[in-house]
Amino acid sequence: MAMTTGGGGGAMGDINVTPMIDILLVLLIIFMVIVPTVPHGLDALVPQPPKNPQKQQEPNDRTIVVQVLYTGKPTPDYKINETPVQKSELLAKLTDIYANRAERVMFIKGEDNVDFRSIAEVIDIGKEANVDHIGLMTPKILAGQ
Repeated sequence: MAMTTGGGGGAMGDINVTPMIDILLVLLIIFMVIVPTVPHGLDALVPQPPKNPQKQQEPNDRTIVVQVLYTGKPTPDYKINETPVQKSELLAKLTDIYANRAERVMFIKGEDNVDFRSIAEVIDIGKEANVDHIGLMTPKILAGQ
């Protein structure tokens, strides 16, 4: 077993760890700053079932429900509160509806066979019409009412 004692001015074979730790800490800080800015997807509100199942609620004229209906064709049909609407007119109608409203909440009700791409397009149209909160109505919630 060889042992060196001070004095010999030769090259050392030890690794200097301090610069590696500095680089590691800088990378850690960079990843901590970047991770929270990654988008998490769509924010969705799901309507809750009523607390009193005996008490029937009257339809609220302030509630806007956009229905995406399966037709068997490549493109679905659309309704705003039971009024048929073409997809090309959807943005204009929603913009008119939400022009003077303080409460900008919209629900989207899609049938089981409808492709989610159609639902996502309605969500995008709602965002363009300045809707603040967009909720998705699911069959499970609807069956409980």
